[in-house]
Amino acid sequence: MRPIFGLLVALVTLGVVCQANALSIDDLTKKDATGGLKEALMQGATKAVTSLGSDGGFLNNPKVKIPLPPSVKKLEGTLRKFGMGKYADELDATMNHAAEAAMPEAKALLVGSIKKMSVEDAKGILQGGDDSATQYFRRTTADPLALKFKPIVQKAMAKVKLTEKYDELAGKASRFGLMNEKDAHLDDYVTGKALDGLYLMIAEEEKSIRKDPVSAASGLARKVFGALK
Repeated sequence: MRPIFGLLVALVTLGVVCQANALSIDDLTKKDATGGLKEALMQGATKAVTSLGSDGGFLNNPKVKIPLPPSVKKLEGTLRKFGMGKYADELDATMNHAAEAAMPEAKALLVGSIKKMSVEDAKGILQGGDDSATQYFRRTTADPLALKFKPIVQKAMAKVKLTEKYDELAGKASRFGLMNEKDAHLDDYVTGKALDGLYLMIAEEEKSIRKDPVSAASGLARKVFGALK
């Protein structure tokens, strides 16, 4: 018997459990399918935002920690050789804390995207791959989230002296084709990495729910994702 029905054993008769166990995605009403999906996605998105928005949410998580830009990474050894390693460390910490500070802005947009989800969107997610919900979020929220994140990132990064010098040198490098233009400004680099980290953690939550529907927030969500197994 699949894990999703373990909680039902104590509540219903064996006959009802066996009937429920045969449930398929085709047996669900559109209302149930959409409602259960939204509940599960609300849980996953909230958990991802809360985790990343905490102190150390990026800095202490190797899956999403924002690395030094390649151009700075190349200079890191030289900086440390001349006793200036603290500047690299400061930049590293500030980038990640900036991403953490921006995360609370994500919740409202993610929730709004879930509420606007159509029946067709829900169907595509339920019948899609393990990260189809995450791709839906990226498609519907990436641009507005970038606009929300960037001012917060800019404010945090302005405290680091190395930021201005980086932008000056990286700007020249991008003009000569030596660096990707989107990485030529630290604000843009950190904003992009913050978004990547957010969607990565949402994808982790999505995979977890699909793998173990019992962990879903409600009976309806368990019912929907259990039917997919």
